[in-house]
Amino acid sequence: MELVNSITRLKLTQFINISILLSTFCLFKVVSDTPKELFKGFKATPNPQITKYQPILSDINGNYSLSFLRVENDQLSLGIIHVASFESIWVANLTRFAKWADPTELFFNGSLVLSDPSSGVFWSTHTDGDRVWLSNTSNLQVEKLDSGVTSPFVSWQSFNFPSDTLVENQNFTSAMTLVSSNGLYSMSLGSDFFGLYVKLKDGPGSDSGPGRMYWKHKALEAKADVIEGQGPIYAVLKSDGFFGMYQNESVPVDVESFNSFQQPVSGVRRIRVEPNGNLKGYFWVGSSWVLDYQAIKETCELPSPCGSYGLCRPGKGCSCLDNSTNYSSGGCVPPENQDSRDFCGIYDYHKKYKELSRNGVELPNKELMDYQKMVSFQKCRSACEGNCTCWGVVYTNTSGFCYILNYPIQSLVGVGDESKMGFFKVREGVGKDKMEVGLVVGAGLLCGAILIFSGVIGLGYYRYRKRKRGVSGYVEDGMIVGPYKDLGNASFSSIELSER
Repeated sequence: MELVNSITRLKLTQFINISILLSTFCLFKVVSDTPKELFKGFKATPNPQITKYQPILSDINGNYSLSFLRVENDQLSLGIIHVASFESIWVANLTRFAKWADPTELFFNGSLVLSDPSSGVFWSTHTDGDRVWLSNTSNLQVEKLDSGVTSPFVSWQSFNFPSDTLVENQNFTSAMTLVSSNGLYSMSLGSDFFGLYVKLKDGPGSDSGPGRMYWKHKALEAKADVIEGQGPIYAVLKSDGFFGMYQNESVPVDVESFNSFQQPVSGVRRIRVEPNGNLKGYFWVGSSWVLDYQAIKETCELPSPCGSYGLCRPGKGCSCLDNSTNYSSGGCVPPENQDSRDFCGIYDYHKKYKELSRNGVELPNKELMDYQKMVSFQKCRSACEGNCTCWGVVYTNTSGFCYILNYPIQSLVGVGDESKMGFFKVREGVGKDKMEVGLVVGAGLLCGAILIFSGVIGLGYYRYRKRKRGVSGYVEDGMIVGPYKDLGNASFSSIELSER
């Protein structure tokens, strides 16, 4: 039986490898047939038979391709892929996803434009160029070809608008931002540092600035000082294996070294802001990308490795701040209770959350957060309880540092020090509101039914009494007299007897 299973696994592995090779060969064949330049009048529409990528333009070596990228089956984005690995290197910043169907169209009329007649323009370079081409370093460019000029003028280039990735020798300036594919995390440059940020939703800081910083690399061990007034710094990923910060000089102000620093590698390098918030560096070895650098080395130091209200213990994995809740990959509270709005503007907001306290917790990257000195945990907790923008606090008994969290609670780090205490508000929000609304509606329906039933009973009784009074009549001068409407029901003999 074991021999049969081994043979089966071997055949399955061979089948998978052959499938991958065939897919790669087919894509290389398609890419080799795609144009190397686009001129005015060019048009392309999505092919309904394509399931993942539709190449439109390739570099001269066939390593990179500008392609339609299929998103969630029926939507379309535009990006540059590394052909051999199917990895996205750059994605256009669309106003919204287009449909993977007619009449979605990419055309070049001096500007490279993605649009459809009914929905309008999704993305455009807003240029007046003559051709579009893709360099062998993955830089998409729109160029103006003026006669008599030795080199064309670059009207627009994708290197100036990175998405989540930087490649070798691509300048990264303070005007640029790398944003993770899920839109939650970003990287940007400061005056003498570069940092990683988490986006704040519907809360303080959500409308301005990059968000809350959770990792920072400052030029502390600089080879040259950052000189004020000498221009902003910029960063470049070098083929020597480091991410360097510069200021108008060839000598770097500071470097962040990769594992293969000053070692020759066979393929190109890239760095990317990952969907979990880490910054990682890779180099290509011909069949795969090799991890060569990561800014945050400990999982528990990531911004939210265990999700909302999760507890990350180094080397032990994830659990929940609330011991009575079992951890799942989605976090420790249901999605309907993960509303990111604060508690302000809610009548009697204290009824909109339950309280959760936990000892032995601290914040990841707390050195980047503001704090207040308070004499006790109770004082720290009270500062949050009376503040509708506060989601929780973390307090250190030995130092008296009180960290007030004005954003929805994410993962915390579990420690053995019981003097590090936390208080958190857990929104009961949507789920509780729905239940309360259901109870109110149900009670209203029940009361309505009772009123209707009572009305029917009363009306029936009224008609019964009225009908009984009409038949029996009343006595006047010793004679039974009925109402006028009942005379038609009396017999002729009764009438004759009364006339006598």
